Amino acid sequence: MEKAKISVYQLFGLIVLFELGSALLVPIAIEAKQDAWLAILLGTAGGFFLYLVYYGLFHYYPDILPTEYMQKIVGKPFGKLLAFLYTLYFMYLAARILRVFGEMLITFAYPRTPLFILNALLLVVIIYTIRKGIEVVVRTGELFFVILFLLAISGFMLIVISGLIDLHNLQPVLEEGILPAVKTVLTRTLYFPFGEVIIFTMILPYLNQSKKAKLTGVYAIGLSGLTLALIAVLNISVLGINLTTRSQFPLLSTIQTIQIGGFLERLDVYFMLFLILGGFFKISLFFYGAVAGTANLFNFKEPSKLAYPIGIAILLVSMTISSNYAEHINEGTRLIMLPIHLPFQVIIPVLLLIIAFFKHRKKRG
Repeated sequence: MEKAKISVYQLFGLIVLFELGSALLVPIAIEAKQDAWLAILLGTAGGFFLYLVYYGLFHYYPDILPTEYMQKIVGKPFGKLLAFLYTLYFMYLAARILRVFGEMLITFAYPRTPLFILNALLLVVIIYTIRKGIEVVVRTGELFFVILFLLAISGFMLIVISGLIDLHNLQPVLEEGILPAVKTVLTRTLYFPFGEVIIFTMILPYLNQSKKAKLTGVYAIGLSGLTLALIAVLNISVLGINLTTRSQFPLLSTIQTIQIGGFLERLDVYFMLFLILGGFFKISLFFYGAVAGTANLFNFKEPSKLAYPIGIAILLVSMTISSNYAEHINEGTRLIMLPIHLPFQVIIPVLLLIIAFFKHRKKRG
């Protein structure tokens, strides 16, 4: 572990920025149709459960990284294998998210720029930041957390003032009962974005007030869930469920409808800022998890030097992971969500917590 300390406020802001990340831009929980907001809120409740599982592991091993306490819980041979798989998992998620944000930038702003160039430029900035250490990432998050929410509040006010909201688009509520919303939670929103908070098991050991980690994380996930539910309500009430479902980036479509006084319109800069900030922090944290996990697992004395080879690997994977954006999204929703996210985000952490509980109970006895 590097010699770094982060504050409770920094952790709170970082979790919110991370959770919103790409989830703010894409149509999450849209499978529940006009009840998407309800599926998000139910997913938030699931996010509380998962975070408490991760916090439970941190509570038993507050001073070491997961790649180390996995070996203490299940033994060195299997623990090292498990830690290595999690490191690959973080690298894979960083590559997937890098590809998504590169595709978004091409679709939205740079249609003639090669995807490789956009991904490489974004990754160069992230590599530079990661080499400086986790404190630089969290201090940057501390600043941009305030900027992002000021933008969000002003954007919400502009949408309200422009008179675009039609709450009838949210009706009928629970048209097909609550089962579609529950199914969406169990197959989608529990894992994206809430289960992805597992990356913070790599961050929690740096917290300077470890006793406040539980409430800080719960409050941050709660705020993130409420924000995403509000965005879903805005998108559906402004665009209607049919257009929201067909749109690749509903928030962009919603922002583009803003017209006030015949002169205040085309506020696409809001979407661009959300896009850049969300992409930067989400990729950075998964990138950091891969670097810190590899360094800890293989006893590297200078983890910062791993940023270059791991960064190149992430860039190459992001380019070869799929042939186009549609295939990339299809792979993410059908092949990744349950087969990969479910064991790494839910099953393995729960089993580790159960084993750790009995081990500590036996020691106390």
